[in-house]
Amino acid sequence: MSRTTYDSFLAIADTSRREILMMLTKEKKSINTIADSFNISRPAISKHIKVLADTGFINIENKGRERVCSLNSKGFEEIQNWVNYFEEFWTKELGNLEMLLKKNEEG
Repeated sequence: MSRTTYDSFLAIADTSRREILMMLTKEKKSINTIADSFNISRPAISKHIKVLADTGFINIENKGRERVCSLNSKGFEEIQNWVNYFEEFWTKELGNLEMLLKKNEEG
């Protein structure tokens, strides 16, 4: 049986998964509580939660009979690194443009 792997960008490409992540910024939530917030089936919510857990965005812990989800900062590292790369790129490019404009003003 093959296992589907997801990258971080694919995981957050889905609106429902982004909504789940936003919900978890406020507090830890059980899978049932999360599912009650959506108008889609529980199996669909379970699949979304599995994708988020497999990509490291959330942790799931058993608390009695419930499974509770919380955010995992490690899951966001790939996206943060990608954003940081382009932030540095554009900061450098804008700095170069600023220097060029100043040079043209003087010359």
